[in-house]
Amino acid sequence: MPNSSSISEFLLLPLADTRQLQLLHFWLLLGIYLAALLGNGLISTAVACDRRLHTPMYFFLLNLALLDLGCISTTLPKAMANTLWDTRAISYAGCAAQLFYFLFLMSAEFSLLTIMSYDRYVAICKPLHYGTLMDSRACATMAAAAWGAGVLNSLLHTASTFSLPLCQGNVVNQFFCEIPQFLKLSCPGFYLRELVLVTFSASLLFGCFLFIVVSYVQIFLAVLRMPSEQGRHKAFSTCLPHLAVVSLFLCTAFFAYLKPPSISSPLLDLTVALVYTVVPPTLNPIIYSMRNREIKHALRKVLQHALFQLQ
Repeated sequence: MPNSSSISEFLLLPLADTRQLQLLHFWLLLGIYLAALLGNGLISTAVACDRRLHTPMYFFLLNLALLDLGCISTTLPKAMANTLWDTRAISYAGCAAQLFYFLFLMSAEFSLLTIMSYDRYVAICKPLHYGTLMDSRACATMAAAAWGAGVLNSLLHTASTFSLPLCQGNVVNQFFCEIPQFLKLSCPGFYLRELVLVTFSASLLFGCFLFIVVSYVQIFLAVLRMPSEQGRHKAFSTCLPHLAVVSLFLCTAFFAYLKPPSISSPLLDLTVALVYTVVPPTLNPIIYSMRNREIKHALRKVLQHALFQLQ
């Protein structure tokens, strides 16, 4: 019976079978990766450099951009390298690190999205108390709690997953290392501990989801009671991008992990995994900058300064 300690490497699912398709996928993923790096990098730079954006909402947006940068950098570079060099191998340590960082960043991102919904709730439903409830110390504490919760959740799952005895070989039917595929490789009866942890984490995530839903119900009721049309428009312009990001994150992740086993297949699992790991980090900067004049102005200043330095 082989176990995790006797396996030196794992074999990931290839993105394509023919060399032409492999190269096509490499250049496509490279373009997406560079777009995600550019978008999130510009958002981070704009928020950090423009003093007018040193507010709680943009502080959390900066944290979100950093998490998106880390998340897409955890999965895509290895997939692109394997595609370019026509290999499937990932070392045992590399697989453990990939699983740890992916879980850490995804957990922290969902926690941060929950905090951002609370920020919008306080700003719109309790504007007179906003300065007190969302001061710099409170914002730093909440952001640290989101990152810390991600680290703790990832440590528990990574330690539990890589202590499972493996009876089904070392072929991971996904383009990166993730928990569901390791449960398929584990020996019968040994994965119950990890299932308990997964159920506990899912319960916490569902609690965060309910908090976001309740927050936005309260927000929309408060916005609809506003007498000024300009006030309603401003409130919606700050809430709709966050709601779009939350919906994109949840819809892709929920479909990836909660789809019926009857419709599961390696190609579908690969496609869905690419969607929920690649699409949110790439589109989040676009969603936040489309309807936000302050972000557009800050980005314009950053680009003008960069062009001036190049001349």
